Amino acid sequence: MSELLKTCHVISHVHWDREWYRGFDGYRGRLVDLVERVCGSLEQGHYASFHLDGQTVILADVLEVRPDLEARISGHINSGRLTVGPWHVLADNQLVSVENLVRNLLRARRWGNRMGRLSTVGYSPDAFGHPADLPRLLNGFGMDTALVWRGAPPEHARFRWISPDGSEVFTVNQGYHQTETLWDSVTSGVQLKQFVQAERQRLPDGPLLLLNGGDHVVPRPPAERTAAAADAGVGLVETTLGEFFTVAREADGELPVVRGELRTLGNRLTFLLPGTLSARTYVKLANSRAQTLLERYAEPQLVRHLMRPATSPASHAELLDHAWDLVIKNAPHDSICGCSTDEVHRQTTVRAERAIETGELLVRRLLLAEGVDTRQHGDPARDQVDVVVLSGQGTTVSGHATLDAVTEPGRVVTRVKDHGGRDVPFELESTRREKVFEADLDLLPDTRETDIHTIAFAADAVPAFGWKAFRVELSDGPASPPQRTPSRRIDTGRFVIEVLDNASLRVHDTETGRMHDGVGRLASDGDRGDTYNFDPIPGGVAIEPRVTQVEASSTALRTRINIEATITLPEGIQDNRNSRSDTTVDSPLSITVTQWAGTDRLEWSISLDNRARDHRLRFEVPIDVQAVSWTADQHWSTIERPVGPELGVLPTEAAFEAEHPVAPVSSWACAGTGPSAVALLTRGLPEVQAIRRPDSAVLSVTVLRAVGWLSRFDLRTRTTGAGPMMAVPEAQCIGPIGVNVAAVFGESVRPDSMDFVASAALHQSPLRTFALRPGCPPPAGQTARQSAPEVVGALVSAWKPVEENPSRGGSVLRISNPTARAVSAVVRLPEQTTSVDSARIDETIMKPLTIGQERRVHIDLPPYGLETLILR
Repeated sequence: MSELLKTCHVISHVHWDREWYRGFDGYRGRLVDLVERVCGSLEQGHYASFHLDGQTVILADVLEVRPDLEARISGHINSGRLTVGPWHVLADNQLVSVENLVRNLLRARRWGNRMGRLSTVGYSPDAFGHPADLPRLLNGFGMDTALVWRGAPPEHARFRWISPDGSEVFTVNQGYHQTETLWDSVTSGVQLKQFVQAERQRLPDGPLLLLNGGDHVVPRPPAERTAAAADAGVGLVETTLGEFFTVAREADGELPVVRGELRTLGNRLTFLLPGTLSARTYVKLANSRAQTLLERYAEPQLVRHLMRPATSPASHAELLDHAWDLVIKNAPHDSICGCSTDEVHRQTTVRAERAIETGELLVRRLLLAEGVDTRQHGDPARDQVDVVVLSGQGTTVSGHATLDAVTEPGRVVTRVKDHGGRDVPFELESTRREKVFEADLDLLPDTRETDIHTIAFAADAVPAFGWKAFRVELSDGPASPPQRTPSRRIDTGRFVIEVLDNASLRVHDTETGRMHDGVGRLASDGDRGDTYNFDPIPGGVAIEPRVTQVEASSTALRTRINIEATITLPEGIQDNRNSRSDTTVDSPLSITVTQWAGTDRLEWSISLDNRARDHRLRFEVPIDVQAVSWTADQHWSTIERPVGPELGVLPTEAAFEAEHPVAPVSSWACAGTGPSAVALLTRGLPEVQAIRRPDSAVLSVTVLRAVGWLSRFDLRTRTTGAGPMMAVPEAQCIGPIGVNVAAVFGESVRPDSMDFVASAALHQSPLRTFALRPGCPPPAGQTARQSAPEVVGALVSAWKPVEENPSRGGSVLRISNPTARAVSAVVRLPEQTTSVDSARIDETIMKPLTIGQERRVHIDLPPYGLETLILR
């Protein structure tokens, strides 16, 4: 037997969920106690070293209430005996945006600088699967190693994990929860022997690793188990992650290669828990709204502000930092996944609301500093309403905008004009009488009776990360919203649409000649599962809505179909949990389907008042029955997955999980090619699946999953618990929910086309509108063309202040090519930019770039390429 197999490396550690089956404060009190105990054990020599999980938020949480511990903790970190990081929080790295993950790692760097050092191993032991771009992200922060568990191919204990762009990390596949092995002095000999035998089979060449720790426990010191080690025929060597990875790398020869995302079904007790992609939809929707607001609107506007000659108040950057802190603290898997107690998710909801409120304030304050006053104060508008349309895209875009125009009562909208005085197509959607209140530091509280007109209009050529001015003209007279007709058959020009009895559509695409039946089908299945796993009712049949009213309207701007429907569902499931209840409840549905003139897509706005428990509601779009795969975006890449059955074979042994091939999607999914291609665009709904049925195939996105248990032990799709069996009635999601999805048809649906992915990005981050304060027109017709970078040929992932000293200027522009084709991008620089450097994702400068004519930088991006630029 080799020496590597005679030694078992031991890393004593703790895995700390900030909130899960307890609330944050219930856990933090214990965390402070744990950290103090660990420090004492290090000082007394009971531990040679200790890994304080992979997240520096532990330090923040402890020091907030015990600042006196900082010197003690810092001393152990600097000695190398206490390791932390590299993350600020251990996020579910599939359900948050990639820029959210970047901010997470940057925040951890701050704590590393403060406390002395940070672990350089990409430690992610308990995430419910891993995205394909994680190796690239880790490389971008100087890391070339990773430790993972769930989702990793169980047959590979060590492997080379490669992102779509070719980035690579040496990866260890190791279960982190091995506390029981050394826990009991009586049984530890047997436990350790069993562990070592299993690991020697899994790793016949060694080296062996025991992660001596688990959830919220202080592990037994390995030094107390020398007798157990002798019984097991192995020597225990305490080590750190960094030291172990050095040994493991030296020992491993040719390793297997694993490419792309890690979502492989695991062995016993290695659960992927795919139901967390859709548990508590409201949590996912709030996170999407918050991170999109900060990434696409607040950060770019702050950079524009910092580049102007006027000095920015420090509070602007600090407000942004505060908002990101709130969003990042909602990213841990037990938080964003929706699999905690109701108390916890009330807290995550408030955090998201606070982040959104802060982000909205910041955007409006930054516009105000530019002379764009969005406050509705004083006499309501009588003759005109000035409007700005703000873009969250890194290139000039055209699209549609929706606005609430506040006017004097009795006034009506007659025209919308751009800043050049040209009429633009518009439509009055509705008018309501309402009191409007405003107050601010320089405005006395004021309440006025007003009419609020909801209008839609075309907004062309809105500059990159800038705004463009429009004017809404008013007059006396009756309002003239478009006439609605009670028709189920609508001809939009591109599409001939028929509303079916179940509220889905039969769509004839006149350009391709294709007929699409059942577009937008909503179907409810019974769900006897928990927050971790969907578990269908045996023999259950999907239930569809029934239409009660249809009205359609058409103008030069758009065609709209308003569908009122009811879905009658069993109230819940029977006590035996094998069938749905006999008692039914009616849940009202309001569905608006819009086709904007000249486009190849239909957009759905769906409002549901959910009154039923224990069910899953999905939205479906039919795809080519011959399609064998589907493609979707995930972070900086696109992922191809097979079209397959809805659910795999149910396990018959205890502690296993059925394959459920739902997958995390950032914003779009598509299948088919040419005229038969169809895409599904989502916004804050990450659970998507391509399902093959006997005579059809569909792309399906989960709108809502209503369950009442955190975890249960009697599921068929997972044959033991995944957490404590606790009732969580608020996970039933009773009450109103609103979602937005879209379907795109035909030749433009090409996942290798930058035009297509850019169009999907605009759906994810649409144009925003702001009505201005009466009598306060904007300072110009639009933002100066060179006040922000403009990128052609690639997507902008981020335009943000630099991490170090943001108030001194300098910005980070990150551009990506998420397609499988190489592209050439052109970056037109802001006027104030004098230098451009290529950098790593962590903003470490690599080399200077040359600024060409007309202040342009040309960048070739390979398939799935990424470039981070520092502009100064």
